[in-house]
Amino acid sequence: MTIKGNRPLIGVISDRRMQGKHPFHMVGEKYLAAITDAADAYPVGLPCLADGFDVLDILDRLDGLFLTGSPSNVEPHHYLGDPSEPGTWHDPHRDLAALELIPAAIRVGMPLLAVCRGFQEMNVAFGGTLHQKVHEVPGYRVHKENPEDPLDVQYGPSHDVGFTEGGMLHRMTGVTGTTVNSLHSQGVNTLGSELEVVAVAEDGLIEAFSVIDAPGFTLGVQWHPEWKPLENEVSMAIFRSFGDACRAYRLRELRQ
Repeated sequence: MTIKGNRPLIGVISDRRMQGKHPFHMVGEKYLAAITDAADAYPVGLPCLADGFDVLDILDRLDGLFLTGSPSNVEPHHYLGDPSEPGTWHDPHRDLAALELIPAAIRVGMPLLAVCRGFQEMNVAFGGTLHQKVHEVPGYRVHKENPEDPLDVQYGPSHDVGFTEGGMLHRMTGVTGTTVNSLHSQGVNTLGSELEVVAVAEDGLIEAFSVIDAPGFTLGVQWHPEWKPLENEVSMAIFRSFGDACRAYRLRELRQ
């Protein structure tokens, strides 16, 4: 068999947002650019449809899955949390899509990378719970950005995280920790079953996890490695490893 090309196709979850009177399914350009430039792959946006979709049919056409960050919060009823405060931004269509895609992708061994909201979705998908406002929980620092700051400041270095010795990030990067940006209000309260902590912030907040005994690459991080990844060695290691895993998955599928 002749295999044409080796750049994998990575599905990138969309947000559903209203633009004027019309709903749009949107993916931030920085996520697409990170997949193209740092993972050496082709990104494709996945819609979040109200009635869901056949996740196995969609995944059968992909080589990887990327769950992005978003300003919206996971609806608390998914983890039996208290109702959100009035005015909290939610995206129930994305909740539905993510919570169906995550277990399906892991079950078939598809590489999965999740950042920020995606990281929180992964925790909920495995039965974990979330703090809705980490900055109001005693003992934790402020992890959210100042929206009045320029983007380079919002996404600039914020705090240190330590990598679990022998964990996925430690093995992937060869370092014991790094300094990350921090732009989130939600955070892990109780860790989902089958998840293994691989990075922790100075204040004890869980910042990254992998899935125990997952058949493929599976990593969730609370920060935003997609921001200028070519300028950050840890971010590059994450996306390079993800891209390599997607290439291996693609070749495995083509040879079957």
